Amino acid sequence: MDLIDAVSRRRMVRRFDPARGVPLDTVRQLVRLAQRAPSAGHTQGWDVLALIDAQDRARFWEVTREREGEQSAWLRGVSAAPVLLLMLTDPTAYLDRYAEPDKGWTDRSLDRWPIPYWDTDAAMAAMIVLLGAVDADLGALFFGVPAARHDELKAAYAVPPGRRIIGVIAVGHEAQRVTSPSLKRGRRALRDVLHLGRFGESAADTSEG
Repeated sequence: MDLIDAVSRRRMVRRFDPARGVPLDTVRQLVRLAQRAPSAGHTQGWDVLALIDAQDRARFWEVTREREGEQSAWLRGVSAAPVLLLMLTDPTAYLDRYAEPDKGWTDRSLDRWPIPYWDTDAAMAAMIVLLGAVDADLGALFFGVPAARHDELKAAYAVPPGRRIIGVIAVGHEAQRVTSPSLKRGRRALRDVLHLGRFGESAADTSEG
């Protein structure tokens, strides 16, 4: 599958088939592929916590559920995924890396990071996992963890306290096509997204009509 095809086919899957698993080797391949993502200073300060065992996944849903007994259609569909990949990032790794002689930011000040590249790098890696899933003929969904559940979730899996949870990728085989109501918003026209020279200078594409 070429890149354009993978990007065009990528979509968020919200209903997974619990009867169809994902081999550990496939998980390894997806993460290995994600290691090709850009990384500030080649810091590579992100990790993936893979929850493949049924008990580990059940603990995840128990810890992250916002209301006791909640069982929405979304939860039923996504909790059937045989693989959950927690995308974690380590800000300290970047402060350490950029304090090295070739960078020289020995003050380790967070003011030097108006955009936290530790989160950016992990997000780029997550995007590669999503595209890799398409290439492997799998479905995937990136979703967040409720803010109030981050500390409890990290404690449940012995995640070091300095790590940040960027999000989770559910991976498996799609059981049912479900379209998000948000897609009714449509995609912004290229002429509204692409600006030439200065903001507001439209790069009109006549092929869009």
